[in-house]
Amino acid sequence: MKVLVLGGDGYLGWPTAMHLTSKNHEVAVVDNYLRRRLCREENVEPLFEVPNLHERIALWENFSGNRIKLFVGNLTDWNFTENVFKSYKPDAIIHYAEQPAAPYSMLNRHAAALTIQNNLMVTANVIFAVRKFCADAHIVKLGTMGEYGTPNIDIEEGWLDVEHNGRRQTFLYPRQASSLYHTTKIMDTDLLWFYVRMWNLRVTDLMQGPVYGIFTEETQDNPQLVSFFNYDELFGTVINRFVVQAVAGFPLTVFGKGGQTRGYLNIMDTLNCVRLSIENPAKQGELRIFNQLTETFSVNQLAKRIKRVGDRMDLNVKIKPVENPRIEAEDHYYNPKYTGLLDLGLKPNYLTDEVLERMITFTCKYKNQIKSEQIFRRVKWA
Repeated sequence: MKVLVLGGDGYLGWPTAMHLTSKNHEVAVVDNYLRRRLCREENVEPLFEVPNLHERIALWENFSGNRIKLFVGNLTDWNFTENVFKSYKPDAIIHYAEQPAAPYSMLNRHAAALTIQNNLMVTANVIFAVRKFCADAHIVKLGTMGEYGTPNIDIEEGWLDVEHNGRRQTFLYPRQASSLYHTTKIMDTDLLWFYVRMWNLRVTDLMQGPVYGIFTEETQDNPQLVSFFNYDELFGTVINRFVVQAVAGFPLTVFGKGGQTRGYLNIMDTLNCVRLSIENPAKQGELRIFNQLTETFSVNQLAKRIKRVGDRMDLNVKIKPVENPRIEAEDHYYNPKYTGLLDLGLKPNYLTDEVLERMITFTCKYKNQIKSEQIFRRVKWA
């Protein structure tokens, strides 16, 4: 298939592009380097330097023989978006092109406005471009399990059957996000569902949990091609943050009681979930929703596992509960269903001690580059 990866410079976007070309798909990537710019502005650079997209594409072609087409520009600009879709006409679009961080979205009014404008405008432009240039194309949008919040009932896979006064109907599962970023993801889902009904689009919405990891199948033998590895409070996901904290001798920052439970997955599983979604597309006029996770953990469970592995590696890891800067339930029920991608053939890579040990070993190579002032910024939701 001809696949267009939006946000192709990102933590997930770049590995996805390599993975799909390695599976014989034709791939083009689009990015405007927004994440890099925000990291520079907030002084939260990744653990190690990553080549720009021109350099990455050349490295990947030299390493694998696979070519990737590149578009550099801003997808909130309709003229640019129109030119990309008009010239490429994809069979599938993978939509990662959003400001991806909940803490950043809560930083201040400027960050909030940027998150709203970028995330919703890109989604709207993609919808209009698909209708105009490739109406049969399949949109795969990366959503988030954070859309659901932490309800006191089981989290179904996107939809909920409701019986009320003797009548029944299926609705989108109720959403109640705990950050502005997650709220924009809810709005994305609503936009897509509206245009699925209006224009008969085909859409898969992947409700993904926090991702962890460094290496993929495509980078095992070429560390030059690994993706960003943020460890800061703004852009780093919790397992990646804890790994760096363990290496740096910084106590693992458990927010509040540490009972916050979420669904997690290895970066390799993200790539396989996305590939399985495009290779088994939604039907015309369907909004298909998969919950994209493989295991659930509380923050306390993660901290204890990383301490156990770190201590075995003589790191003497400490755990330090801190006042929770977020407004969230710290002790709650959490039971999400996630069978759809398993039914398509996903074979999960679970969070083993060996996986954590490899992450820690790799991070130790960059120990001198860790900036402790980036680790805990105390971004307050209130």
